[in-house]
Amino acid sequence: MTMSWPPTLEELKLDKKLEPTDDRDDELLQTQLDAAVAFVERVRSDIDYTEDELNPRPKPGPDLVLGTIRLAERWYTRRRSPDALVTMGPELGSARVPSFDPDIERLLGIGKYRGPVFA
Repeated sequence: MTMSWPPTLEELKLDKKLEPTDDRDDELLQTQLDAAVAFVERVRSDIDYTEDELNPRPKPGPDLVLGTIRLAERWYTRRRSPDALVTMGPELGSARVPSFDPDIERLLGIGKYRGPVFA
């Protein structure tokens, strides 16, 4: 899979193991992906998201692209649980869904995984 910026709906569907021809949730998936891209571009303003070869800032790497895709997946899944609970069957009851995912934050370099920032 070629990693380019911004990630595409096809890359998101591939990561979710959805058939490329399955278009049932395309509009909702694209909405989540667009929001994730906008969020990442806002919080990681130290990255060059343009095609400008003269810009000295680093280009998005595979970890940033994958983190953005996984963030969109998380938001897509979380919308089904607005009260932040997931049912695990009658014998196990319910469990709380965390509001953040350390693996995604690590991929994106945000939250506690963000390095020092100088103004």
